[in-house]
Amino acid sequence: MKRVQILFLLFILSVSSWVQAQGTTVVWGKVTEASTGSPIPFANVVFKGTSIGATTDFEGYYKLSTTQHFDSIHFSYIGFVPKTKFIVVGQEQNINIQREEDVVNLQELVFEAGENPAFQVLRNIIDHKKVNDKRRLSAYEYEAYTKIEMDIDNISDKFKQRKIIQKVTSVLDSIEQIAGEDGKPVLPVFISEAISKYYYKDSPRMAHETVLNTKVTGVGVTDGTLTSQVIGASFQQYNFYQNWLNIVGKDFVSPISDGWKINYEYDLVDSLWLGDYYCYRLDFFPKREQDLAFRGSMWIHKDTWAIRQIDVTVGKEANVNFIEKIKIQQELVPTTEGAWLPAKTRVMIDVSELTTRSAGFLAKFYVSNKDIVVNQPKPDKFYENPIEMVEDVNDRADDNEFWADIRHDTLSATEVHVYEMIDTLTKIPVIKTYTDIIQTGYTGYYKIGKFDIGPYSYFFGNNNIEGTRLGFGGRTNIDFSRKWELSANVAYGLKDEEWKYKFHVRRILSRSPWTEVKYMHQKEIDQIWLLNDDIDNANVFYTFSRFGTLIDPFLRQKNYFTFFTVLGRGLSQRVSYRQEYFKPLFDFEYYKDPYAETPTVRNNLSVAEVILDTHYAPDEIFVINDNQRVSMGTIRWPAVNFRYTLGLSALGGDFTYHKFGFSIEKRQKMGIFGVGYLTLSGGYNFNNLPYPLLKAHIGNQTPFYFNFAYNMMDYFEFVTDKHVAFRWNHSFNGFLLNSIPAIKKLKWRLVGTVNVLYGGVGKNNYNLIPPTYDANGDEIAPFFALGQWPYIEAGYGVENIFRFFRVDFIHRVTYTNRPGVNNFGIKFSYKFSL
Repeated sequence: MKRVQILFLLFILSVSSWVQAQGTTVVWGKVTEASTGSPIPFANVVFKGTSIGATTDFEGYYKLSTTQHFDSIHFSYIGFVPKTKFIVVGQEQNINIQREEDVVNLQELVFEAGENPAFQVLRNIIDHKKVNDKRRLSAYEYEAYTKIEMDIDNISDKFKQRKIIQKVTSVLDSIEQIAGEDGKPVLPVFISEAISKYYYKDSPRMAHETVLNTKVTGVGVTDGTLTSQVIGASFQQYNFYQNWLNIVGKDFVSPISDGWKINYEYDLVDSLWLGDYYCYRLDFFPKREQDLAFRGSMWIHKDTWAIRQIDVTVGKEANVNFIEKIKIQQELVPTTEGAWLPAKTRVMIDVSELTTRSAGFLAKFYVSNKDIVVNQPKPDKFYENPIEMVEDVNDRADDNEFWADIRHDTLSATEVHVYEMIDTLTKIPVIKTYTDIIQTGYTGYYKIGKFDIGPYSYFFGNNNIEGTRLGFGGRTNIDFSRKWELSANVAYGLKDEEWKYKFHVRRILSRSPWTEVKYMHQKEIDQIWLLNDDIDNANVFYTFSRFGTLIDPFLRQKNYFTFFTVLGRGLSQRVSYRQEYFKPLFDFEYYKDPYAETPTVRNNLSVAEVILDTHYAPDEIFVINDNQRVSMGTIRWPAVNFRYTLGLSALGGDFTYHKFGFSIEKRQKMGIFGVGYLTLSGGYNFNNLPYPLLKAHIGNQTPFYFNFAYNMMDYFEFVTDKHVAFRWNHSFNGFLLNSIPAIKKLKWRLVGTVNVLYGGVGKNNYNLIPPTYDANGDEIAPFFALGQWPYIEAGYGVENIFRFFRVDFIHRVTYTNRPGVNNFGIKFSYKFSL
């Protein structure tokens, strides 16, 4: 009997277990944004009507299970429309969901009595910033995996009707299939992956990245040099413990900046466990929606007051052009020394369409860091090159098994499909044609195999000396050689019947440290006031200055040899030798020996110079674009330049002389007041020289504004043999105008400028020029010099008019009584900026 009872009990237990197992509901899936396909981490997923739920991880994945009978799950997260989906009870099922952004503006928080409870949490965060900030570490390093995807989004019916898009209809059909139930289709055009080692050292503050492996696929991507450097971790550093974060060239105030109460409203929403960390959740949004600030949520670890997770968004209301949304999500982990480092970072930038017949653009960045080591700094010399690549950085790009092993995270099914789609796109002829056209417009050169034809701006001109000018030219590219560059341009004037030409040979001796030599020979028509190193010969201002009537033109023949090398971090040296011969095409004479009884009069000039250029910018970042070294700008410190020029008559020049010059350039953040661009420069000439060899300061009589010119000064108005100049160009971003109800929707931005020039010309330099007189017998000065007062001009204006245009109102403050000058001007400029 007992045996029967035991067997019966076992049977009941088995049936009960079977029934219970049949009643278990398991739901798992991924939550993504409908408009971009990006994962939504930190979202709440619950069985509807219960507290049984989970939070999506950094990849947007969730998993729920229950033995109770619930028929739906509910998704909710700040900034997105909540959504409910039905489920099948008692089964395992995969439910992915795309969620639409909530377009309803957040309402202002109102606390009727007492202090906002979030403020005490904020004070604790601020008090512990120095402890939790990764910059307090003497050093840290980690392996970084970076993934970047670029897509075309907002694909409208009008966009699909364009001829080029109709050529890729098969790909468009494919993207409809991977968009998902509620998702919007995007057309991928670029995807990359990179594995690198990133190193940081404090005191002095330096960083270095070694890019180990890259895998790059994209429309228009023809090399792995520049691309392999900019897809690494160096350009994806976001630290919310800083007061300001630079994104797309704009400075956004952090929600935990020292001035947090001035810029943000806060709400203490919840306290919860995130893994092993008990956290407070704070929601925040800008006090003024046009400000460069974030809205979002952050999860603060209760014990250390450190950021465990943060999710921030910049909406289209902010004073940033063409941006639908910027989103940054970050997950941080503590180090053995207390400071917290990002373990995972995701950035999404959604650029709006410019017209109804165009599409938008979507950029997605993902960085994963692991194997973190702290407080083991390398020697200073190790950090000399901020970014470098190993020689075989691209060699394993097509080795799928290799990438499957070294990725920090596996590719999603969508990302695998993206690779296939881009490969299809790159093989469509019309896509390649349009890519070539865009690259030509950007670089000025059209690539044909191992040669680039251009620059196109040199192919045509028209002025009073040459008449119609026709030209042609080109250069070799990296496919020709990684060490040699050859370039040649030729032009012919139909009026003066003179050939002009320029050619150069450049040899790259080393890429690390960068070292090169170059020789150039040139014959060209130029103008005295453009003999200025402040103007790039490829500049639009220089190109258009060669049209119309040339001011004091001359024929110039030049031989130039230069050696350049990087000596250390931020320090480079250039040594040059230059021979030039000037043949004036206007009335010009000078005394070779002005104090002799019978001075010798000449009109041609010859110079032979040795030039030393030293450049120092300790935190400037350079990348290599094919055979060019390109600056990406400085971060904190100014860039300092020093030049010494020695003129040698012993080597064929007409004069022996010494010249010194310097410049200091700085981009200065000024908090809510915007950003200032400051330049202090000067020069001194110790010897007597004819005025074509002195400093002719750049005037601007065009209706357009140029930041390197004195915009109310006439062409060739002032010459100096010694000078000091100060330039200040300030963008106030949205300061003041963001607070004016009728104006803030326009997103206009105030600008201000001040240009000051102080200097003069010694009497001995005047005496080199034979006097000339007008019809009344009055002496005509061949050039003008500043008096005891500096030249000053100041301006104010508005930029971002219709998102492209800038208007400056500029006043000439001094030397206002000179005949023929304008003391007030309105200048226009065009600028594509975010």
